[in-house]
Amino acid sequence: MVGRWLLKTKPEKWSWDHQEANGGISQSDGVRNVQAQKHLRAMEQGDLCFFYHSGSKGKEIVGIVHVSKPFYPDPSDASDKNGMVNVEAVFKFSQPVSLIRLKQEDGLNNCIMFRQPRLSVLPVTSSEWVLICKLRGDTEASAVSTNSQLGFSLDTNVSTV
Repeated sequence: MVGRWLLKTKPEKWSWDHQEANGGISQSDGVRNVQAQKHLRAMEQGDLCFFYHSGSKGKEIVGIVHVSKPFYPDPSDASDKNGMVNVEAVFKFSQPVSLIRLKQEDGLNNCIMFRQPRLSVLPVTSSEWVLICKLRGDTEASAVSTNSQLGFSLDTNVSTV
């Protein structure tokens, strides 16, 4: 079963453009919130994540990444309590899905993202995943969704986390 997540990043520190410039790979380091760390620990290789830009330069989902390396210790944490995962770019949305648009969707009323807006790593249910994928307005995504190398679908056969 592939898990579904939302990873928030401030675009002025790490944006989708940074992700692409780094060969599509990045580390979700620097996360110190206990609940966000719990979510990072629960991630498995191959899990899918919405890549969300937070901060002042726009609040929007800009693409999808997958977990390429599950939880391991964060070398920047002197306490050795916190860890991180590596993620790899899967697909950039041609049209980002804004926070304003997400809040307009009835099917997302109970989304953790709205109840805990400061949390940087959040689980996404299968119904939320499907709804957000439909909102993206991307016709090219269907070709990526059947990418046999990654062995998952962005639109169908989703499971809850």
